[in-house]
Amino acid sequence: MIPAVGDIYCVFVEKLQKYTACQVTSFKESESGKSSKLISLLELDWLSDTLPDDAELLTMKPLSCDFYFWNNNLQHSYVEAAVPKDYIKAGNIPPLLPGETNSYGTWNVGGSIYRQWQWEQIPAEKRQLFKQAAKDDALITLGTRSLRRSTNVVWEDMLAELDDVSELEKLPCLTKIHAAEASASLLAFVKNNPFIIELHLGKTLMSSIDLSGSQIRKLFIQNAQGLEKLTLNKGLTNLTIGSDISPDLHIEADEDGYWLSAGFTSSPPDFHGLPRLSGLHLHQVTELDLLPIVQRFPELQEMRLWGKPGTISNLDSISQLSKLASFSTYDIFGFSADQFPPPQQLPRLSTLWMTSLPADAAKSIKTAYKQESKRGLNLSITKPRNPEWLANNLTNPFRDWDGRENITAAQAKKAADQYKKTATALTALQKQDSELPKAADLEAALLELVAAYTLAFNKMDRRTGFIETVEREEIYVVLHDLLDSTKQSLAAQGLAIDLAPLFERFDQLRDF
Repeated sequence: MIPAVGDIYCVFVEKLQKYTACQVTSFKESESGKSSKLISLLELDWLSDTLPDDAELLTMKPLSCDFYFWNNNLQHSYVEAAVPKDYIKAGNIPPLLPGETNSYGTWNVGGSIYRQWQWEQIPAEKRQLFKQAAKDDALITLGTRSLRRSTNVVWEDMLAELDDVSELEKLPCLTKIHAAEASASLLAFVKNNPFIIELHLGKTLMSSIDLSGSQIRKLFIQNAQGLEKLTLNKGLTNLTIGSDISPDLHIEADEDGYWLSAGFTSSPPDFHGLPRLSGLHLHQVTELDLLPIVQRFPELQEMRLWGKPGTISNLDSISQLSKLASFSTYDIFGFSADQFPPPQQLPRLSTLWMTSLPADAAKSIKTAYKQESKRGLNLSITKPRNPEWLANNLTNPFRDWDGRENITAAQAKKAADQYKKTATALTALQKQDSELPKAADLEAALLELVAAYTLAFNKMDRRTGFIETVEREEIYVVLHDLLDSTKQSLAAQGLAIDLAPLFERFDQLRDF
């Protein structure tokens, strides 16, 4: 369904148990002058138990948000023109704002009005203090550091210098905390501060963590070893746990996780709890059987799978997820064209994104769901891969460059070849360590390899300048992983190397 300028659509906001509304204000024109696939969408300041009548449409106004660091911001963005299935057309009135906007977003109407509602539940005097501090660049002393009073994030090293966590009260608009580990005093501070909405914990030496009563929305735990009970607060939307999760861990959440999305590495660990989990995000998947996941979390509404690349089995089992609305994969293989459920088995599906998948499956899925995209399904099936590609790129960290918009096939191949060349040389160097008894000789050989690696990417980038921020970071990460692995291997043989001079050489030589 393609909307018209002035159309007002309503959608039910489950967390508020009310309808809210948005308006189409324009189509974005392409360079050729034809309408593109984007429209500008304006969220409206309206909530109701029922859909509006014609008279009520004329009273609607743009939504203006002032939560946290927002200052009466309008929610006006370009989105895909296809209207999602669960949006209901209520009528058409002249656009409440000019169509042009500088923002791009998605059909997620209701999120902003809900966050505004959450903000307004905080006592007015506390909100006023937050707003005042957000504009205050006066310096305060925190531990041994001087920070602006408007600082909203504290990091592990800052916390380590504090004798008392209560010193954080000097930062009235603090919203994010990164801590090396959990402590009773830190958790007490978080519970008593309604503005702390994001908490990162490196490890958990405590056997029990209770966040009930806090306003945390995103919780990250890098290492949960030893944690036996985790009580989550009402309002938490995202939980990410890294590694070493005890099978004895019990997780308690509001409505058994119905409002929660949880992220893990490779596969869900064997913890207790969250039987009504809403969203599941899995990273670095290598091998995964979906059937046990479907049986364990039958109310999943969203599933995201990122492969390393990875293979999955029992893909057809997702048809048992009656509430599944969003399914996405990246670098996931191991399934055939006939194993993805047809549209009639996934009636609530509103988003289907699959990138880098078996070529035969990509063609079949795209054909099967083509008509659904006309009914509001957000469909994206890209980077179909044949078996030869997978065989050649299974261990290639630059495989994502193949098919990236700003990178040619030749450049992607050269990057893969350079990785293989560098990895092979480092492996050979580790095997020849007995011929390099002096640390100076070993370092010289490594410096030469780093130089060759860096200059190769300089040459690739010289003509077109395709290496941008993302690619630059990827080139560095690949080198870092190669050198770190080499360091560990040589250390096991009694040879120590310092990586700092190697990364200095990389920075000195790179032109990108």
